Amino acid sequence: MDWTGCDLVERVEGKVSGRPVVKGTRILADTIVEDFELGSPVEEIAENYPSLPADKIRELIAFANSHQPQHQP
Repeated sequence: MDWTGCDLVERVEGKVSGRPVVKGTRILADTIVEDFELGSPVEEIAENYPSLPADKIRELIAFANSHQPQHQP
C-alpha cells in the first residue's frame, strides 16, 4: 500500500525499519487495514490499539480503500 498523501501516516528512518506507521506511534498502518480486512470491527481494533482513536482508524481504512489499485475484468 502506498501511503503517500495520507496525513495520518509517516515513515521515519530507524523507526520500525522505516515502514509506514501511524504518526506519533509505532503502529504499522498496513496492520490496521489488514485487521479490518480480516473482519475485525473498528471498535475491536481501537481496543487493541488504545492510543489510536476509532475515528483515525476509520480515516486510515477510508484512505486505503480509496487508493487500492483498480482490477480490470
